[in-house]
Amino acid sequence: MKKNNVTCLIPMRHNSERVPGKNYRTLGDKCLFEHILKSVLEVDAINEVIINTDSQVIKDIIKESYKKHVTVIERPDNLVDGEIPMNKIIENDLDAISNEIIFQTHSTNPFLSKKTIENAIKIYLEDDEHDSLFSVNLIQSRFYDHNKRPINHDPKTLLRTQDLAPVYEENSCIYLFTKDSFLKTGNRIGDKPILFETNAAESLDIDNEIDFKMAEAIIKK
Repeated sequence: MKKNNVTCLIPMRHNSERVPGKNYRTLGDKCLFEHILKSVLEVDAINEVIINTDSQVIKDIIKESYKKHVTVIERPDNLVDGEIPMNKIIENDLDAISNEIIFQTHSTNPFLSKKTIENAIKIYLEDDEHDSLFSVNLIQSRFYDHNKRPINHDPKTLLRTQDLAPVYEENSCIYLFTKDSFLKTGNRIGDKPILFETNAAESLDIDNEIDFKMAEAIIKK
């Protein structure tokens, strides 16, 4: 069984192309990033929370309200661009992370719950055969590739969608891995990952303005 101390890493940029200032934009009664931060701070297995950011706004909020619980890492200028792969940012932070096991999530997953995070960590810690875990959406629908070829069905046999072979979509909510597996593969998803299904509400990832409006509607209800 793996050691059970976990570091949570939440990378956040100051600028966002599609939703300006989204990480610190108000959602409900708090900034967007504070929703996921509240959830991870309630998880007993997580004993270290690190935020990687270039945002002075975010750093000021952390200093004012979360100083005792969160460590801030300054993102270097060469990793600020939105096209920088996330694996490069994780690689930059490895030396600052105390634990071997890393739980990485995003500020754009405001509805990811404490219970779901705890369940993912439990499954990962109790498993000795897999080197990583990542969250997915299970989708049963008729898919085609760019050449119009069916991916998961036979158009001549019109099965009900619920009878189709499922397709799994990486949803960027949860990644669990070890420093060792990351150093071996250079990737947060290792060679033998666990696919961890999350429900539609918790999987909402705010990537554009419509997503933000959906999140606001959920918060109001």
